[in-house]
Amino acid sequence: MPARLDFSQLTLMDTLDMATLIEVEAFKRYNLFVEQIGSSTDAGSFFQSMAVNEKKHADELAERRHALFGNAPANVKLDDIFDVEAPDVGSTRWNMSVLNACQVALYSEKKAFEFYDRALRTVKDPEVKALYEELRDEEAEHVRMVEEIIAKLPPSAREDVEDEDDTESRMGF
Repeated sequence: MPARLDFSQLTLMDTLDMATLIEVEAFKRYNLFVEQIGSSTDAGSFFQSMAVNEKKHADELAERRHALFGNAPANVKLDDIFDVEAPDVGSTRWNMSVLNACQVALYSEKKAFEFYDRALRTVKDPEVKALYEELRDEEAEHVRMVEEIIAKLPPSAREDVEDEDDTESRMGF
């Protein structure tokens, strides 16, 4: 389950905190992928750019929250959400193609859109509802962005990285 929250009870501050945490979780997951496969591959470089985007969005949401609510303690914690937008932990391979990396990100952005769209159905507070609509629309824009990146990829982007030290094939395995 992506969240243990009653969306109908969240305040504007809670919603900003939740949205920030969702972006932070995605940022951390993309950074994990970069650590796992490195930034020297096209897929790793793409994941690094996704991490930058997620951090930027988290920072914007946190600044907005601080401007409205100052240092009021958060009621929503990272434990209250799980994999809302963050890509699945096991979705990378060391040799994955950039197309596969883009597909991982596309799935994650669609997942976030669906999360906000479903949550929106239970929200009553007009300010919170407006924020959910904004967040959902931003995720829709991110989906379009990744789809445009995929559409511009050359045919070679479908190919996984080859192992330059393919000991098994040289040994006849």
